[in-house]
Formats: sequence, C-alpha cells, structure tokens
Amino acid sequence: MTSPPAIIEIAIPLYLDRTFHYRVPERLLDQAVTGRRALVPFGRRKLTGYILGYAAGLDISELKEICEVLDCESLWIPGEMEFFRWIASYYQHPLGEVIRAALPAGINIQTAKGEEGQQGMLRGGKTVRHEKVYLLGSDSPTLRSPGPKSLEILTVIRDVGAVSASELRKRFGVCTPQLKRLIERGLCRIEEREVYRDPFKNLIVARDKPRCLHTHQKNALDAVTTAIDQQQFAPFLLYGVTGSGKTEVYLQAIAHVLGRDRNALVLVPEISLTPQLTGRFQARFGGGIAVLHSGLSDGERYDEWRRIRRGLARIVIGARSAIFAPLDNIGIIVVDEEHEASFKQSDGLRYNARDLALVRGRTAGAAVVLGSATPLVTSVHAAAEGRLTLLELPERVEKRPMPLVQLVAMKGRKETISEALSAGLSETYQQKRQALVLLNRRGFATFLVCTECGKALSCPNCSVTLTYHRQRRQSLCHYCDYAVPAPGTCPSCGGVNLEELGAGTERLEHDLKELLPTARILRMDSDTTSGKGSHERLLSRMNDGSADILVGTQMIAKGHDFPEVTLVGVINAEASLGMPDFRAAERTFQLLSQVIGRAGRGASPGKVVVQALDPEQHAIRSAAEHDATGFYRQELAFRLEAGYPPFTFLAAYALSGVSEQIVAEQAELTARLLAKLKTELKLRIEILGPAPAPLYRLRNRFRRQILLKAVNRSALHRLIAMWRQESKVPSTVRVSVDIDPVDMM
Repeated sequence: MTSPPAIIEIAIPLYLDRTFHYRVPERLLDQAVTGRRALVPFGRRKLTGYILGYAAGLDISELKEICEVLDCESLWIPGEMEFFRWIASYYQHPLGEVIRAALPAGINIQTAKGEEGQQGMLRGGKTVRHEKVYLLGSDSPTLRSPGPKSLEILTVIRDVGAVSASELRKRFGVCTPQLKRLIERGLCRIEEREVYRDPFKNLIVARDKPRCLHTHQKNALDAVTTAIDQQQFAPFLLYGVTGSGKTEVYLQAIAHVLGRDRNALVLVPEISLTPQLTGRFQARFGGGIAVLHSGLSDGERYDEWRRIRRGLARIVIGARSAIFAPLDNIGIIVVDEEHEASFKQSDGLRYNARDLALVRGRTAGAAVVLGSATPLVTSVHAAAEGRLTLLELPERVEKRPMPLVQLVAMKGRKETISEALSAGLSETYQQKRQALVLLNRRGFATFLVCTECGKALSCPNCSVTLTYHRQRRQSLCHYCDYAVPAPGTCPSCGGVNLEELGAGTERLEHDLKELLPTARILRMDSDTTSGKGSHERLLSRMNDGSADILVGTQMIAKGHDFPEVTLVGVINAEASLGMPDFRAAERTFQLLSQVIGRAGRGASPGKVVVQALDPEQHAIRSAAEHDATGFYRQELAFRLEAGYPPFTFLAAYALSGVSEQIVAEQAELTARLLAKLKTELKLRIEILGPAPAPLYRLRNRFRRQILLKAVNRSALHRLIAMWRQESKVPSTVRVSVDIDPVDMM
C-alpha cells in the first residue's frame, strides 16, 4: 500500500493574506525541509516560496507539485519562525513578505511567465565565491630540496597553515611554476575553499582594554550582568547624558555575555554610526564580529548573513534590518540611540526595530538595553511605570562638565552665521581645536523665488519647493529627484531674475570658507555621503585631526565622539518645530540635546552657540539648559491632554493614487467602513480624517490619511483585521496601514 503524497505549507513573498499548499514529488521528499526555499508554480510564473512545514488532511486533487528545493540547509534558526509570525500578526503583514524582508537582498529567484526549468532563468540570488588555497603536503622538504623561491613559499605555507593563491602572488609575484613543482613533489597540496567578502578588510585598529567605570556605570553594568546570568528577559532603559560612557557599559556587558557562551546583537540607527562603533568593538573583541547595513554590497551582506547563520560571528552590529540577523543563543540586545525614528521602516513591512528588539529579547530570554541621552517620551513613561528598568548615568566620564550653551535670537537678522558663532569659530580655529556646525537642510538655498512674479520654483510631481544646489547647478526635489538647470528661468512668467532664499549646508560651507579661508572644512549630508565608504572617510578625517570644521545635517549630531571638538554651532534651531507632527517638540529637543552633547567630550570644556528665531520655545530652552526632566514633564502633560502616545495607540491609513478624485472618494469610503465596523464591534476608537497628507502630492501621486487612536492595541488590531476582510479597494488606489506610525507626513 502506497503512502499518501506529502503536502507542505508554503509562504509566498507577495502581498497575500494567506499561505499555500503544494505536493512534494518523491524525488524531493528528503530535501523538502522546513526553513528551506522551494521553487513553486504560481499562476503562469514560478516563484520562490518558503517551506513552513508539512500539512495533513487536505484535498490533494488540485494541488500542484513543487519544482525544486533551493537550499541545503534551513534559512532560519530555531525560534525565528515564532518571531516572524508575531511580526506578521502585529503589523498586519503577509508572512511571506515578513520572511522576505528578514532574508538578505537578492536571495529570492523567480522565472518569467510561461518559462520552464531553471537554467538561464534564475534572477537575483547571490553567488558563493571560492578560491584556491595551498597547504603543506605529506612529504618533507628535507627529503627533496626545492629551489630558494620555492622554499620561501613553502615556509609561508607552513607558518600560516593555508594561503590563498592571490596572497601568494601578492607576496612573491609570478609563482605558478614553483607551486606546480611543489605539488608534483607532494610538498604542498591545493584545496578550493569558500571565501567570505570581508567588510573589515581595510579596517586597522589597535586593541584596547576595558576602562575603569565610574559609580553610575558600574551600577548599570551590575544590573545588566545580573539579568544576563539569570537568562531571563530583562528590559532596561540606559538613560545617560551625552559623554556619560554608555558605550563602555555596552562593551563590558557584551564581554560578560560572551563569557557565558552567548551572543550579542547591537542595533544602531544610522549607517554613519556603524564605522565608529564597529571600530570600538574590533578594538575590544578582535574578530567574531559581523555587520549588517545598507552600506554593504549585496554580496558582502549575503556573506555576513551566512557567517552569522553558520555561527561564525558572536557579535552582530547593524542598522534596523539587523534585528532579523539569524543569530542564535542571544544573551543581550543593545539598541543604541533608541529614540531615533530611523529604526522605523518607512515602506513595505513597516516594522520598528527598537520595538522588535524587546519582542526578540523576550523570545530569547535576553537582556535588552535601550540606550539614549534623549530617550523617547514613551520610554521615559514606560520606565516610570516599571515596564523598563531605569539605569541612569547623570554625569559625564571623569566628571567633565556639560558644555556651556549660548542662545542667540535671530529674529530680524539676515545673516546665516551670527557674530557670536563667527567669533567662536575663529577662536576655536586659532586654538587648533575642532568645531561642528549643524544645519538640518542640505543644498545651497532652500529655494529660488522669481523677483518678477514672486513665485518659488516648485516640483511638478510633489508639493514641495525645489532646493537649489550650486555645485550641481541644479534645483532639485529631494523626494522624487526631479531636477532643472539652475539658476534657470521662472516657469510661471519666464523671468530670469531668481533670488536665493534660505540656506542649506552647501551655502553654509561656502560662508564658512569665506569666514575662515584657510580652515579645512568638511560637509556631511546626503549629497556627500552617497558613495560607498564615504561616511568612514569623512569621520576618519575628523578623528585624525585632518579637518577643522564639520558642517552637516542631523547625521553629524548622533553618537559621534570627537575629543577635539570644543565648539558646536546650530543654525535654525527651530527648523523641525514647524513639522505637522505631535512629536515635533520632542524631536527638536532630541536633536539639539544630541548635537550640544558633541562639544567638550575631551579634556577641554565645550561651548555651544544655538541660533533660533525664538530661543524661549520650551524644547529649545530645555535642551540649552540640559533640563530633560522639565521637558519630559511638560511634554507628557501635552500628550495626556491631546490623547497621544504613550496614553493612546495609533494606526495610520495612507491612500494614494494618480487621480485626485478617486483617492478622495476611496478615502471617504474607507473612513465610513471603519466607522461602521467600529460601531458593530463596539470599539472605543477615535477616527480622524480623511484629510490631505501634509505632503499632499508625492511623486505624482495624491495622498490622503486617516488616523486611528485607541486606548488599547487589541482594539486597533481587531478593527484593522475586520476592515481587511470587508474592504474592496480599486487597483488604482494604494492603501497602506502603518501600526505605531512615527512619520505623519
């Protein structure tokens, strides 16, 4: 009696709220293992699917067979599927899409419609590199004496153990004849081994030792290591002023984890922070470190992922996607600068890596350390309620003072750089110290305006003005990359007199060069950091003292440690206050506090000049006075009164399409259906909108929003799940649902 055909459950990486079942042909029974990929027929295409497990009790008459199994080992480690399913449920996102987001880019393959077989049709998928290595053979060189060059080669092979052909050529030049003779005599042998692309190949650091901790650091470390030893989930908020030594606490806690034969995951918000932090970790731990971030090539990322999956890395450092690293036996997860909005993915699977760190830590029984000098308002509230254990570092290392901050009112002034900041920069340069100047706007001018008709140059695709870039000789949209030659002519009236208004980092760099012609000035913004390794090159020049002034956007404010920086200048401190978002004051306070904290981290005290139209605004004044307690108290009172997190939970619907009328109609239908379902389910949810998005037109698509507010998460999830079942959205309109949104634009 033959056994019934095996049936497996497959998740397809498409936006579909279900999984699928396929039969397994007998030839693939041994290969169709949970966690591997399979090539499956799907309509007229063949797609990559993920094997979730075997199923039973299903009608097999209409089930198709899988074509091939694509892996020799599982792509995820034990316990990860539970994590993936939690994410799919919480963020209301298809499981196949969650798994795809968790895997390295390019690993999936598919075929075109109607094609058969695999040869010549695989797309994406990263190749594994191999190279030849030479090892000692079985014979002794004393029995058969080689020539002098051959003897040198043999000595290197004996000392190193296994040497690649490329390394031998680098040392000895052309050496193929010598290697061939050594192999013929049995003095060495050749093997082919897999080679990992190494993102650290150009990183040279001197080893360092653990530093002596001050009392507050030691207390924080003791609390974390105690939790690590208990091997139970323990969430902490490490709340330390800038320069208080949070990184040293991370390093020593991770050393403790490694000593307990467990592993560590470290998340950072920006790629610009990764090189400096990686250098600290390399200096302390040497090897066994993997990095995952968007600055790697697809091949490097794939190799790092494989090293992690095979247990060759004990510490993983990366940006938000590193939360999916296939790292087993995690003992600690560190989220550095936990307040940063960049931990939130802005499209597709809109996960928040900061929040998922807590979820993964709970699953792994790990300590989770959320570190920041300016924690989220929600984190401060969670610590006050006991949901996070608060660890405070209220003073800088070696009791260094916080920088002195001077507020300069700029109302009625036209100059970009005030007299106070100008004098401070000149003095700092004469003292051969370094300075940072923050202006959170790139480009030369905010926009160009026609002096004849008064209209600004605007993007035809987006509801924004074009930013003037002098070096590119273009006016550019920073959202869709639409560009026109600049200064150009006015598209409204044909006028040729276009006036520059506002200032960006390019203009600021120009003004500083006029102020200090001999100073070595660097600019760090999206325009200067687009190339591979550009962050590292700019930061290394500040670290080695070959630059005097670093000008940049918010990326210069976060986490950098430049001991010679004694002056920080801030231009347009109120820039982010005008954003249509209830978090505008919080983000202004965080940005200012962070950049203020870059000054005076070395032996010399720091000074900061903050320029603002209204220096008395509470976020600006609180940051300047280092008054975090006062700021959080006032901000929490506002959130409670207005009904925003942490006192409510949010979900945002975003609708977009090329037809303004169709988008408006669909938004009204969506809001009415949500209201109807809310009433039927008897849920306490406030529905705001629909309303035009603040950025109403983006990349030629009109956009509307609906915001849901509820006092508990389960109500939101119930309403959204029911809406998904009953909604009928035309293909001309895109609808996305963002759970716990952080960007209201």
